[in-house]
Amino acid sequence: MAKVAREMVERAGVNVDQLLELLVCNAAAELTTYYYYTILRANLIGLDGETIKEIAEVARIEDRNHFEALVPRIYELGGKLPEDMKEFHDMSACSPAYLPDDPSDIKAMLTVLVEAERCAVRGYTNICNLTAGKDHRTYDLSLSILHEEVEHESWFSEFLGEGPSGHFMRRGETSPFVSKFLR
Repeated sequence: MAKVAREMVERAGVNVDQLLELLVCNAAAELTTYYYYTILRANLIGLDGETIKEIAEVARIEDRNHFEALVPRIYELGGKLPEDMKEFHDMSACSPAYLPDDPSDIKAMLTVLVEAERCAVRGYTNICNLTAGKDHRTYDLSLSILHEEVEHESWFSEFLGEGPSGHFMRRGETSPFVSKFLR
């Protein structure tokens, strides 16, 4: 653990135990979403499913990257991941992105995808609000993840016909905001 990191965050007025709980719960959400998106992506078939499969895959890979980027910060602040995967799953900050009863219902699939992203946007906005001006490293990490989660939400939202977002699918680039934390 980076002892000074935790000390400086505490001195800045952040409740580090509360922050760690949020980080671990969001890490759980990222890993479980990666898992559930794997199932969703595999079921995106037919003409309609194939149109969103690539976007679902980008969101899936980036959620895994978000998990990988969060873990070092959790340990730097003196936290840890639960040893039991079931416990970790159940503490997820977001509800599981379960496959809908009718996987051929693309609107239902998109609703699952967009709601998972909206939960993530809320979670990282909360962490950014908690750490702004106080914990620069966690803030930067959370803001980077937030940028990507907002893009994911906008992609799925547009497919639901909720209006234009101004965001475009990225080509050949995964986790453009979070990649600096994965080196």
